[in-house]
Amino acid sequence: MGERCGPRTESTVMQVYKAPIQDMRFAAETFDYDVVAAMKQFADFDIETVHALLEEAGKFCTKEMLPLNPVGDRVGLKFDPESGDVTLPDGFKKLYQDYVASGLGGIGHPVQYGGGGAPHAVSIGLSELATGTNKSFSMCPGLNHGLISALLHHGTDDQKKIWLPKLISGEWTGTMCLTEPQCGTDLGLITTRAIPQDDGSFTLTGTKIWITFGEHDLASNIVHLVLARLPDAPEGIKGISAFIVPKFNLDGSRNGIKCGGLEHKMGIHASPTCVMNMEDATGYMVGTPHKGMRSMFVMMNAARLHVGIEGIALGEIAYQTAVAFSRDRRQGRSLNPERNDNGAKADNILVHPDVRRLLLNGKATTEGLRGLAFWLANLIDISEKHDDPAVREEADDLVAILTPIIKAYGTERGFANINDALQATGGAGYTTDWPIEQYLRDSRIALIYEGTNHIQALDLVGRKLPRAGGRLYKAFSKRVHKFCKAHEDAGTHAEFIAPTRKAINTLNEVTMALGMKGMADPESAAAAASNYLTLFGITTLAYIWAMEAVAAADRQDEGRFFRTKLKTARYFFEYILPETDSLVRLINAGKDPLMAFDDEEF
Repeated sequence: MGERCGPRTESTVMQVYKAPIQDMRFAAETFDYDVVAAMKQFADFDIETVHALLEEAGKFCTKEMLPLNPVGDRVGLKFDPESGDVTLPDGFKKLYQDYVASGLGGIGHPVQYGGGGAPHAVSIGLSELATGTNKSFSMCPGLNHGLISALLHHGTDDQKKIWLPKLISGEWTGTMCLTEPQCGTDLGLITTRAIPQDDGSFTLTGTKIWITFGEHDLASNIVHLVLARLPDAPEGIKGISAFIVPKFNLDGSRNGIKCGGLEHKMGIHASPTCVMNMEDATGYMVGTPHKGMRSMFVMMNAARLHVGIEGIALGEIAYQTAVAFSRDRRQGRSLNPERNDNGAKADNILVHPDVRRLLLNGKATTEGLRGLAFWLANLIDISEKHDDPAVREEADDLVAILTPIIKAYGTERGFANINDALQATGGAGYTTDWPIEQYLRDSRIALIYEGTNHIQALDLVGRKLPRAGGRLYKAFSKRVHKFCKAHEDAGTHAEFIAPTRKAINTLNEVTMALGMKGMADPESAAAAASNYLTLFGITTLAYIWAMEAVAAADRQDEGRFFRTKLKTARYFFEYILPETDSLVRLINAGKDPLMAFDDEEF
C-alpha cells in the first residue's frame, strides 16, 4: 500500500457503525429483564419501550457523535494557561447542547430530580452506544452518573435539591477528584486540606491530577467531588472526607479551583485530563467526616462498570470496521475452491481462516461481555428495588463480585479485540485512513482507569472472595450450577451445558485452593490474582454464552440472528474457553518464578 502524505481530514476516515440494538435487546431479555419490568417502578418500561429508547439513542450517537470522533482526535484541545480555560474542538459544544436537549443524559435517573426513571438496561445500552461512537465526548456526561449516584446515596436532602436537577439535566457536569501528584491508588497519602468555616462550608487547598473533564467549555458549571482531610483527620484512608467543590459558587462568583494544565495523552485527545489547583476553594461536605471513601466508592463502582463497557463499545466498532474492510479487500485465493469468486482475480479476505479467527475472537467475546453488562444492569435494579430482601441480597452479591470482572476482563479483552481487528486490516489498519488505530489508542487507558486491572484482581481475591464467608462467590457458583442442572436433560443443549459445568467446577477448585494459599501467604494470592480474574472472566462468559445459546436455540426459526448466535456460541466454547487450561497452570505456578529475582536483576 502506498504512503499517503499530508494531514488527515474527516473525509478520509472510513467510518463504519451500526448500533447493535437487536443484540442489546436479546441480552436484556435473556438475563432477567422480565424481573425488572415486573417492578412497579418500571411499569412504563416494557422491553418494547427499552428497545425503542435504545434505537433512538443509537440514531443520535451514530448521526451526531460519530462524525466528530476523528475531528476530536485530530484537532484536540486548547488550553489557556493564563485563565485556565479549556476549549474543545469546533462542533463539540453544539453536540453537547443537542445531547442535553435529547434528554439522553438523565434518562436513567430519578424522576423526582428531573430524570427519566428508566431502568439500568437503558443506561448501560446508552453508555455503549455513546462510547463506541465518540469516547472522548462520552466521558463528559458519563462522569455525571457516578457523582449523581454518590449524592443520591450520601447527600443531604438540601444537597440533592440543589445539585441533582442541574447535574441530571446536563446543565452542569461533574468530576471526581481523587489522585494527587504524590499518590495514585494509595489514597491514604492525599494531603489536600479542608478547613471548616462558620457558615458550615469548608475551604479546600491542594492539587489534584488526572481529572477527566476537570475544565471545559461545554456546560455552565462543573461540580467536583473532592477527597480531602479535615484538620483533625487521622492518618491514612480513615481520615478522608468528601466535598462538593463547584467551579462557580451558587451566587455565581468564581470559586478558587482552576485548571493548571492538561496531560498530553496517546488517545482520547478531545477529553481534557486536567491538573486542578485549589486555593481556598469553597466546598460542602458529602456524608460524614472521615467517611468520604464511602461516597467515593459509590462513584467509583458506577464508573468501573461503565469503564468495562468501553471495552465492549470500542471492540464492537473496531470489529464492524474490520469486517467491512475484509468484505472489500481482495487478496489471494481461498484454500477451498468452493469459496472462490470466479468472477474476480482474487477473493475477499473473509475466505481465509485466520482472518475469520481474528474477527470471531472479537465477535464472540464482545457479545458475551455485552450479555454480562446487561445482566449486571438488571441485577443492579433488582438489588435496589426488588420487594424480597433475599433476592436483593443475592443480586447485590452478584453485582459486587462481577464488577471487577467486567471492568478488568472487559477492558483487557476489548483492547485485544481491537488489536485483532487492526491485524485483520493489515497495513491499512495502521494508517489513519481507517479509525481502528484511534480506537486502539483511545481504549488503552481503560485498563488503567478507576484502579488498574491488577487492583481489580486484588479486590476480587482479597476482598470479594472472602466477604461474608464466601457468600458472594457462592451466589455466582450456585447460579451457574442451577442453570446447568435445569438443562442437563436437554440433549440438544449438551454441547453448551457440559463445558459450562466443567468450567465452573474448575473455577470452584481453583478458588478454594487460592483461598487456602492466600491465607497462608498473601503474596502468593497476589501473584495469581490477575490470571485468576481472567479465569473467572472467561468462566463467566461460558455461563453467559450457555444462557444465550439455550435462548437462541428456542428461536432458531425466527431468523438468522438466532442461528448466528448459536454459531458464535460454538466458536466461543471451542476457541475461547480452552484458554482456561493455560490459566489454571499459570495460577498453580505460584509466586516463586516471579519473586525469585533480586531488585538489581531487573
